[in-house]
Amino acid sequence: MANDPTEADLTGAGPNRRPRRHATEIGGRKLSPATQMMGHGYDPMLSEGSLKPPIFLTSTFVFESAAAGKRHFEGVTGKRPGGAEGLVYSRFNGPDQEILEHRLAIWDEAEDALSFSSGMSAIATVMLALVQPGDVIVHSGPLYAATETLIGRVLGRFGVTWLDFPAGASREEIGAVLDKATAQGRIAMIYLESPANPTNVLVDVEAVAAARDALGQGEPSPIVIDNTFLGPLWQHPLKHGADLVVYSLTKYVGGHSDLVAGAAVGPKSLLGPVRTMRNTIGTITDPNTAWMLLRSLETLELRMSRAGENAAKVCAFLRDHPKVERVGYLGFLEEGGTQADIYRRHCTGAGSTFSLYLKGGEREAFAFLDALRIAKLAVSLGGTETLASHPAGMTHLSVPQARKDALDIGDNLVRISIGVEDAGDLIADFEQALAAV
Repeated sequence: MANDPTEADLTGAGPNRRPRRHATEIGGRKLSPATQMMGHGYDPMLSEGSLKPPIFLTSTFVFESAAAGKRHFEGVTGKRPGGAEGLVYSRFNGPDQEILEHRLAIWDEAEDALSFSSGMSAIATVMLALVQPGDVIVHSGPLYAATETLIGRVLGRFGVTWLDFPAGASREEIGAVLDKATAQGRIAMIYLESPANPTNVLVDVEAVAAARDALGQGEPSPIVIDNTFLGPLWQHPLKHGADLVVYSLTKYVGGHSDLVAGAAVGPKSLLGPVRTMRNTIGTITDPNTAWMLLRSLETLELRMSRAGENAAKVCAFLRDHPKVERVGYLGFLEEGGTQADIYRRHCTGAGSTFSLYLKGGEREAFAFLDALRIAKLAVSLGGTETLASHPAGMTHLSVPQARKDALDIGDNLVRISIGVEDAGDLIADFEQALAAV
């Protein structure tokens, strides 16, 4: 900071100034998301020339005038559309969070984005904003166990009911469930998870949108999708009929297994009430986590690409191993099959998280997991390190056995998320672990 700052020195440094617009194309060439992650949404001249954004550890922001403060609160409280025109209070917004949200929107070519303190707080805030007592949520299955708990046990306490269809369902099957749901109440949303956790089965988003539109409702129910397993690099659901995309940023976007965060991206019309709900219940990302995510976004494409290449090599080894029943990897979908058709239309890559079904049951799965030396025995996915877990006994332990059986979440299932280690080393680790089974 200059010893004697002049008025001119300070005009660009106020807390309620917006950064200058960054280039999104050069000479007619549209800049890729990977390029824009290096500076989009941030003007170094607003922060003493710092190349990287500082971490703004403040609870509140100084208004330029009383009238400005009133104007900002009119936006925050919804008295004036468009949201806050500046920075108000760290439960509502902050510089690190806003830069993060600008950059998150780029990957899905979305109009807007919001960041949250976890993936589940993103999902919960979206549902609390869009669902009313007596409504019906139609969803694909299986879902992440905490999401199923939120829908069935938490929202269920307030009169919200649900119906589901299998992740690989056809348009006709989806339509039949939607028809049944209309007799049960207002369909507040159609909630999807694709690929499904932990089976890796894809949902046909285009078929869901077609079945929804065929209902002929005055106001179509929004299609919300958890894109954590493949996004934001290998799948862009907004292009295929989804209205809102949610993420656990803890996974690939964060990518270093050192933070917990979430996001929702989509049109401002849908995110408006979600933002209002977030302002009320305080589920925004904290500044330090937002700053760490900005760091991670710079290497997102590199990390996901390397992990995807590694997964292809590892799965090729596992596929023909005598102790493996089958590998639920998107790169192995049978040509001409329904899943392969969805993959061709919706996905740009097979991802690096897959389901491994061993011959046997829990004993064999546990022996395999306990013998791993490079891969870490831990839940989560999308980190730089390879992780392996047992869904039936860990993440989906609370799911009733009958439902686990119906959704192919057996005791012999191991979920694996491949990291960025050397692929040959990972294959050697899996080979010796299978030898211990």
